[in-house]
Amino acid sequence: MMSTERVYDLEERLIEFASKIVDTVESLPNSKAGNYITGQLIRCGLAPALLYGEVQSAESRNDFIHKMKIAIKELKETRVCLKLIARKEMIKPTPPLNLE
Repeated sequence: MMSTERVYDLEERLIEFASKIVDTVESLPNSKAGNYITGQLIRCGLAPALLYGEVQSAESRNDFIHKMKIAIKELKETRVCLKLIARKEMIKPTPPLNLE
């Protein structure tokens, strides 16, 4: 009998997301705007995976919640960066970015 239970490995998903962010950053143009977005996106886009590693060693429930909230803030910032990249068509051809 096959299990219909969905595997939900948040750490693996965040690492895969960070890997895609690295690919995106490497594709950005070497311009003033491209370099600025590159720096910002590499920080906020990789932070959730790194924070999740820290979350696993939270010292308390409140510490866990606090660190997860920071990871969510970083993901929201990343989404804005990706929307800006798509809107300005900074990567040609613009890859489809599912941001919803």
